[in-house]
Amino acid sequence: MMAETEFSTQLEDWLTSDGPKTLGDLSEVFAEKSFAVTILLLMFVPALPIPTGGITHVFEVITVLIALEMVFGRRTIWLPARFRRRELGSLMTGKALPFIVKRVRFFERHSKPRFARLFSNRLFRSLLAIVIIGFTAGAVIAPPFSGLDTLPALGVVIICLSIILEDVLVLVIGLIIGAAGIALIITIGAALARFLRNLIG
Repeated sequence: MMAETEFSTQLEDWLTSDGPKTLGDLSEVFAEKSFAVTILLLMFVPALPIPTGGITHVFEVITVLIALEMVFGRRTIWLPARFRRRELGSLMTGKALPFIVKRVRFFERHSKPRFARLFSNRLFRSLLAIVIIGFTAGAVIAPPFSGLDTLPALGVVIICLSIILEDVLVLVIGLIIGAAGIALIITIGAALARFLRNLIG
């Protein structure tokens, strides 16, 4: 089993190592944590505080597919061949890598196992997967270049960290951030709809 305090180092070593770094490789490298690690890496890009212009939608589609597998209790990740071959290394190295590792290490320093047995419960993990799907859908519907996908995506990333670190307090933080992001999207969307109605009317 992966040592909680070593996850950031393992992640950094894997992303900077020689050789291919594909979605398919993650299952072998991170074993039972592969679902959470894969979703974390996929959603870290839309969670970055920069407009993505919709280019991350493919990551979000893969995230929903993997989360659906979590809902149904699969033990290993299944992906279509073209997704399994998708390289992650070039996306995560450079400026993104230190940003990712720094945030992961922050949570490692302030985390400890809390209600860890919950995270091994199949029903609980299925419920978390449903929440991940909901937050990811919020990131998808956020207007391009608005940056509104950041909070729901960050909520997903932190939820995945809570699974890796087995810390329910980290989970609560992820739920709050993700829910705040969804609320912000709904509020701004409603305000924009009212503005357009008034403009047209």
